[in-house]
Amino acid sequence: MFEYIRLSVASADPARACKEKDIITLIKYLLRRFLGWLLMIVVATNLTFFLAWGFLTPRNNYVGRRPPLSEEQINNLLEPRNLSDTVPIWERWWNWFSSILFRWDWGVSPTGGSINEQISYRMWVSAELVLGATVIMTVLGIALGVYTASRQYKLADRIGQATSIVTMNINVIVAALGLVLLAIAFNDLVGVRVFYVTGAASQGVEGFFPVLIDKLQHVTLPTIGLVITGYASTHFLQRSLLLDNINADYVRTARAKGLTKQQAIRKHALRTSLIPVATQVAFSIPAVFTGAILTETIFAWNGMGRYFIETINKSDIYGVVAVAAFSAVMVAIGAILSDILVVVLDPRVRVS
Repeated sequence: MFEYIRLSVASADPARACKEKDIITLIKYLLRRFLGWLLMIVVATNLTFFLAWGFLTPRNNYVGRRPPLSEEQINNLLEPRNLSDTVPIWERWWNWFSSILFRWDWGVSPTGGSINEQISYRMWVSAELVLGATVIMTVLGIALGVYTASRQYKLADRIGQATSIVTMNINVIVAALGLVLLAIAFNDLVGVRVFYVTGAASQGVEGFFPVLIDKLQHVTLPTIGLVITGYASTHFLQRSLLLDNINADYVRTARAKGLTKQQAIRKHALRTSLIPVATQVAFSIPAVFTGAILTETIFAWNGMGRYFIETINKSDIYGVVAVAAFSAVMVAIGAILSDILVVVLDPRVRVS
């Protein structure tokens, strides 16, 4: 009897049962993807460990000091930090890997600084800059792509394309230095420091609104610099894809049924053309995190990009490996977000 009731309820609402099945299938698929990317992160991180030891020498941090240090003194400094090349590399690897597995300790720099502290601090510094800039440049690029594609070869389209071509070819250093000069001139003009040209925050600022205003004063210029030099690729991709879909048969059919051009674009062509754009944006996040090196250097932001250069210059092997692991995690997150966005944007996609 109870089985009959259960079957009756299920058959009475087949759409709900189908939807629940799709959700369960999607969760299983994402779990498999997560496990696959987790394996990739472990392999990539361990491979980076051996590559870093092949090209970097932590001993160089102590060579040439005044007064000079003996080999024994240098070894006594490096061995407790698991950075001595006199120890077999497999022993170094196990000490490092077991510390991560059992204590989540990514090691120390040649000078004794904690890698965990550096990553946890610099990760959020970069996030304040990168996430906001990514959202703005994505929205701006998509909006311009839709606007210019719907006005193909008209004056607005030509102006939009010309502007994007110019900004795309502006060097990041030139854009950042230009913004710094303009901000200094503006501050002098109004007689108040409205924009800060260096640093991510001021010391001694307390309270929610004062901290918020201070953050905005610091983040505005580097964000504008990233947006100016980065939105054009999204603009051109969105415009090209939307133009292809505007001329597709299903859009022509929708217009033949009485929809205006703008309605057909919003309801049909735009969703389809957004799929490759969403995929590109999802995969661009890790590159922006560690790729904003010049922007962080000019504006003196101690983020992940600047830290990556510092670790290489100082032969900080565990710092280099930690940055590589962070990048791999960002790639995995981007891939999973891409899968989710494809399903959300295109209901026809189902995971089998």
